[in-house]
Amino acid sequence: AKNVLEVIEQLKSENVAVFAIEQVENAVFLNDFKVEKNNKYALVFGNEVYGVSQNAIEICDGTIEIPQLGTKHSLNISVSAGIVVWDLFQKIQNS
Repeated sequence: AKNVLEVIEQLKSENVAVFAIEQVENAVFLNDFKVEKNNKYALVFGNEVYGVSQNAIEICDGTIEIPQLGTKHSLNISVSAGIVVWDLFQKIQNS
């Protein structure tokens, strides 16, 4: 079985744009993220407690952050996946 870093590298070698979903410096807010027509995208979601590893973030093409208000800055992974996948699907459909 391949580890996540190997999978990211393989996807990138196949011209898939790989983005981590995480709260880090220089992340693009999801509402500001632009898709490019005919691009293929892969998303890396992390553990709900530990998030995406720094090693994975460093080799991804970028990082996307879900904007949140208030003091709780964590979403259940299924909620995060639903939000991001729905948003990107809408953007791809309209590009």
